[in-house]
Amino acid sequence: MEFSTADYSIFVLLLVLSAAIGLFYALSGGRQRTVQEFLLANRSMGFLPVALSLLATFQSAVAILGVPSEIYRFGTEYWFLGCSYFLGLLIPAHVFIPIFYRLQITSTYEVRG
Repeated sequence: MEFSTADYSIFVLLLVLSAAIGLFYALSGGRQRTVQEFLLANRSMGFLPVALSLLATFQSAVAILGVPSEIYRFGTEYWFLGCSYFLGLLIPAHVFIPIFYRLQITSTYEVRG
């Protein structure tokens, strides 16, 4: 299997589009002047964009490509890992995130002992 002309065209188009979006936002203003504005959107975002951002952070390209093949090859035992992710994320979401929000910190590395 090799890349065809159509594959290369789509690949280049995606790279150019990604670069154009990055350049547009880099050159179109400067709304994000502080770390607070850049990392936390000045604490003005709703829950949906934050939740989708966290979901995208947890999903890697390897997982997106590998999990379906793992399930196809070995069966649905891998499904339990997904359940454990769901349960394992509930505790931090309800315990640590509210504490971080009240302390106005973005990382555990900012906690002073």
